[in-house]
Amino acid sequence: MIAFPNAKINLGLKVLQKRPDGFHNLETIFYPVGLSDVLEIIPAKDGVFSFAATGLSIPGDPKENLCIKAFHLLFSIFQLPPVKIHLHKVIPIGAGLGGGSSDGAFAIKLLNDIFSLGLSDDQMMDHARNLGSDCAFFIVNKCAFAFEKGDRFEFLDLDLSEYRIEIKTPEIYINTGEAYSMTDPRADSRTHDFPLKEMINKPIVDWKENLINDFEKPVFKKYPELSRIKQDFYERGALYASLSGSGSSIYGIFPL
Repeated sequence: MIAFPNAKINLGLKVLQKRPDGFHNLETIFYPVGLSDVLEIIPAKDGVFSFAATGLSIPGDPKENLCIKAFHLLFSIFQLPPVKIHLHKVIPIGAGLGGGSSDGAFAIKLLNDIFSLGLSDDQMMDHARNLGSDCAFFIVNKCAFAFEKGDRFEFLDLDLSEYRIEIKTPEIYINTGEAYSMTDPRADSRTHDFPLKEMINKPIVDWKENLINDFEKPVFKKYPELSRIKQDFYERGALYASLSGSGSSIYGIFPL
């Protein structure tokens, strides 16, 4: 069975207070976009579990891949038979697009279908939260206001299908932990600019000055090339442009 785990972009991002567990509370809006990996999972007829990856190189220990972790998570509950997993990587890695999280979430959905586990969306989201903060978003895969660690959601009706979204990812790797360390967490989101859910209901041309990603200021200071990419989007006619997540991807929203 094959699926196409897609990327997401962040429409605004507020870094709030640091949590006792070491994570940060945040507010952001996740919006799914079409850039996708390819994920195939089939039962292992030879009884041997395997994982293979093609496409973009995936750094780190393959055993830490979220597709493998998703299988072992569900195996611990349902005693699943072995499978063969093939991931073809297209979404840039460590770029603020959620590609790894999407892969893990789609693995849960595929395993649920292949083995008729009967898990509801809510149940799959709970499992996905064990893999990573934004993994659960990709279960329903619909525009959402995300809060707490970015793993709790209020789904929204925002539709950007009448616009073209262009994404550029330079060869810059930004460590998420380092990016958080460079921000100045907001003690109270109500005292800073417009609430995100209010802002996205305004015309997109109003987003430029008001829909802010808190990572931009420190990340752009360290990597000026990213600021230049954003400015280039505006010079080419983008209605809105922003860093996605902690970067390094920059996206622009253009009229069709």
